[in-house]
Amino acid sequence: MTGRITLSGLRARGNHGVYDFERAEGQDFVVDVTLELDLGPAARSDDVTDTVHYGELATALVGVLTGEPVNLLERLADRLLDVCLADPRVKSAVVTVHKPQAPIPHEFADVAVTLHRSRS
Repeated sequence: MTGRITLSGLRARGNHGVYDFERAEGQDFVVDVTLELDLGPAARSDDVTDTVHYGELATALVGVLTGEPVNLLERLADRLLDVCLADPRVKSAVVTVHKPQAPIPHEFADVAVTLHRSRS
């Protein structure tokens, strides 16, 4: 029974960016992830060990967001995908990284990068 687990709006402060002031001051990043996996075992057993524990996933993703800085959202999203696919039960994952405080000299609502990866 293929299904999806979605975690939306996970927010953490990181020091990612191309500019020195982004690295020094930091800013908020918001992440949305969707995992595709077989949810049948968990549906039958009602046991959290038969699925991806989204609380543990959130903690691991925040570790990346607050961890070693990178220049680009593309690289950050790739690192977050690595976390999502660390569990071999996950068939594919989609990660969107939002940078609502990006240094853009115009009024804007959000800027985001989305990456998708499937197991080969």
